Amino acid sequence: MIAEKTGLNKSDSKLIMSFMWVTFISLLIGGLMGLLQTLVRTGNFTLPFGIGYYQILTVHGVILGLVLTTFFIIGFQFALMAKTVGMTSKQRKWGWASFWVMLIGTTASAIMILLGKASVLYTFYAPLKAHPIFYFGLTFVIIGSWIACFVNFRQLYKWKKEHPGEHSPLLAFMVVINMLMWFICTLGVAATVLIQFIPWSLGLVGSMNILLSRTLFWYFGHPLVYFWLLPAYMAWYAILPKIIGGKIFSDSLARLAFILFLIFSIPVGFHHQLLEPGIDPMWKYIQVVLTFAVIIPSLLTAFSMFATFEITGRQKGYTGLFGWLRHLPWKDVRFFAPFMGMVAFIPAGAGGIINASNQMNQVVHNTIWVTGHFHLTLATTVILTFFGISYWLVPVLTGRKIDKKINTLGMTQTIVWLVGMFFMSGSMHLAGLLGAPRRSAFSDYQGSAQAAEWIGYQYGQAIGGSILFIGILIMLYNFFYMTFKAPKGVEEFPIAEAPTGTEPTPIVLENWRLWIGITVVLIAFAYTIPFVDIIQNSPPGSPPFEWPIGNN
Repeated sequence: MIAEKTGLNKSDSKLIMSFMWVTFISLLIGGLMGLLQTLVRTGNFTLPFGIGYYQILTVHGVILGLVLTTFFIIGFQFALMAKTVGMTSKQRKWGWASFWVMLIGTTASAIMILLGKASVLYTFYAPLKAHPIFYFGLTFVIIGSWIACFVNFRQLYKWKKEHPGEHSPLLAFMVVINMLMWFICTLGVAATVLIQFIPWSLGLVGSMNILLSRTLFWYFGHPLVYFWLLPAYMAWYAILPKIIGGKIFSDSLARLAFILFLIFSIPVGFHHQLLEPGIDPMWKYIQVVLTFAVIIPSLLTAFSMFATFEITGRQKGYTGLFGWLRHLPWKDVRFFAPFMGMVAFIPAGAGGIINASNQMNQVVHNTIWVTGHFHLTLATTVILTFFGISYWLVPVLTGRKIDKKINTLGMTQTIVWLVGMFFMSGSMHLAGLLGAPRRSAFSDYQGSAQAAEWIGYQYGQAIGGSILFIGILIMLYNFFYMTFKAPKGVEEFPIAEAPTGTEPTPIVLENWRLWIGITVVLIAFAYTIPFVDIIQNSPPGSPPFEWPIGNN
């Protein structure tokens, strides 16, 4: 009965819940580190036990930006694939291998950070050097995620062989696009970690090409943003329509949007390096143009979502220019949390345009504005959508129901999160416009002429951080309640259907060779000549005081 309703058996659920447990433990640890950072930046709080500010800054960035997101996304995508194309026992074993390899790597890197031997921040830029175990841990996390990639690829391949001539399920198609993007982009960070950082940290080489390492990192770093975002888009396109009682607006448009993200998300890393020397301005310009091309699938998504909302509302009898808004289930946290994430993406996207623009970037370069932008994109749009997914996915996995209590608590938690982020991200954006630096403790600039201007916004961040931590505690309680205390029952796995009577999805949208080929060609075009130039002409290494701090 449960398997028929949810599409998942107990073995599937156990695997996916393991990823969820790591996700929410990471939320607690990373959130606490974020709260401590905001308190330190007021200048009125000192970390106990000799803990360093940059130590907790590294924990916060790595745990929330890499660990929480990667574990949630892979677990969620395993759920989508098990539901839509199935998961064999062999695939499930490889899924467990992915989990354990990633967990071992995460634990190794986390221990080094907590011991103070890897305070190298989220971006681990050279010439900052960590203990070799930190880099080996990162390598394990990447390898574990690659195992998950190939499990997902195999799942869709097997389904296609069993269903010749049929279009793959939309969600399975989306998962494979996201994992293709992840695999291609992580080749860059894997290369710099294995070839540059590990030999350097072991003392096998005396220096490294810093510009090359940063370029390889941002070859990975910007697609990472879309690796976070695309699972949220999966929920928006194919799950929210079911929750509101509607259908997917267009299967073809959804697939096209994901293909465009695959093509345009990777060859754009230079827009994070606009103020770095050693990269030809022409290639920076080309990659900025490619960056702005990503706006197209984002606008397609916005159009598709609001078309779904309006069509569903009008089918239910709501009239007037905006009357259809009244049909939306505003009191259902499964809808409300992701929808508020969508709303937050409007200013977040505008901020992204500023960051990627050569002239406007000069104003906010290396200021806390950029951190505020991350808190709108990842910590609001993506995380609120992930929370919204959790409110139905965890009950599906644990064999429980969404009751009135958890829905009310979820609504409360969402509102608390929005209020906290208003103070947090708003203060960061405003302080950034005044020139407040990112990645800096109050002691780094205390006594400077500008510190008096920034201090009010630092208190705003502390207020926001405190409210957000309350939201984290509520979310953790909700997770435990949905896992152990909610009424037992069968909760539906909500997947929307495409409308009947529409034009069939063009077969070219599933021509994997074509789209992967175009992606590879674009990457080769955008990076080959700059890479050769960097390898041939940039110095092998520079002392910290001679190397400018990068944009992101």
